[in-house]
Amino acid sequence: MTDVVFWFEAHQPFRLRHASRDEHASAEHPFDDAGNRFILERVAERCYRPMNRLLLDLIEIHEGRFRCSFSLTGTLIEQLREWEPKTLDLFVDLAKTGCVEFVCETSHHTLAALTDPAEFAAQVSAQRDLVEDLFGTRPTTFRNTELILDESVAAQVEALGFDALLGEGAAPLLGDRQPFWPYRPRGCERLKLLLRCYPLSDDIGFRFSNPSWPEYPLMADRYARWLKGLPEDAAFVGLFMDYETFGEHQWIDTGIFDFMRRLPQEALLGDRVRFATPSQVAEAHPAREELPIPRPISWADEERDLSAWLANPMQRDAHDALYALLPSALAAAERGDPGPMAIWRRLSTSDHVYYMATKRASDGDVHDYFSPYPRPHDAYMNFMNALEALRARLERPRVEPTTPAGSPAQPRSTSSRKPGGRRGGRRRR
Repeated sequence: MTDVVFWFEAHQPFRLRHASRDEHASAEHPFDDAGNRFILERVAERCYRPMNRLLLDLIEIHEGRFRCSFSLTGTLIEQLREWEPKTLDLFVDLAKTGCVEFVCETSHHTLAALTDPAEFAAQVSAQRDLVEDLFGTRPTTFRNTELILDESVAAQVEALGFDALLGEGAAPLLGDRQPFWPYRPRGCERLKLLLRCYPLSDDIGFRFSNPSWPEYPLMADRYARWLKGLPEDAAFVGLFMDYETFGEHQWIDTGIFDFMRRLPQEALLGDRVRFATPSQVAEAHPAREELPIPRPISWADEERDLSAWLANPMQRDAHDALYALLPSALAAAERGDPGPMAIWRRLSTSDHVYYMATKRASDGDVHDYFSPYPRPHDAYMNFMNALEALRARLERPRVEPTTPAGSPAQPRSTSSRKPGGRRGGRRRR
């Protein structure tokens, strides 16, 4: 029997106000609260609320045989607490069913695992506590931002005590292997790596509403047959996608909600497949073999590497300038002023450098779709203006500490049990 593992990533960043250097310098808060709230409320109406209710119905109808998993970024949880608390309650209701696993990640959807292991550990600790406090179970599965993974990231995740790590089943990583069994990242002793089956995942996430796709329109019974047609010894199939796929990227009139409503019924006919969570798969199945991961792999763009965030000089300059300010922001927090660190962490969200990508063709179209800027250079200039304002704030004498609403920040030596659209959250192909 093959376990079907649905995992949904739900994320919203704190987008910046579009402002000049002087305007950013004169404001203590660089983020576009009105715009962020508008996008969150739109995505909650189109996706989060109706899809959460649908999943609750499926769990009840199928008496717990339907299961799935989520990652909610800390930045999204902050926004839900501030502007959509009833929507957040629906995620809590899903956790209460016992059929939904909430996976851990970095609190601010950052690239810290690649740049600053101590900051990475601090964000993971804060997010792990937050997930446990909100949803009642301490997470044992981890996913890094945008499924970015190499042997160093895997070693950090194992050292933090996680049992399972999610990743992208990219061809450069797997070679002639298949993504249907747990692997052990090279250099790890016990961590199990569960990989995404990108063809079947993208059939839902990208191709579902494309009338030029030969399989259009995709029906639940046909998709269920594909799941049942996997190798008989396949331990699981990872269907990993943005939660905003449902109702935001694929609008309701595409039939995406009807498809999901029927899929469990079709899949559960017979005894070929069942639904499971990542932790259940990791517990039930041994690692098939050791898997070398010498270079970073992600689920972004055709290259499935780091080029979505760190390919061009603007992106690298912004990333380097941001992390150059981290020691000063930490020092301010240790002196009792957490405001700069809270701003720094929101600026560290990977979306900001993603908006600076200068790719062309289909990847460029996806970047443009998600970006709130007319050009990548505008994203770069606005980000650097906000960063310069933060630098100036850190250099001037402290008067009274201030913290952006809903965003407490602690020095990395402590952990907190408080939480640290754009058209949804996926930034790929």
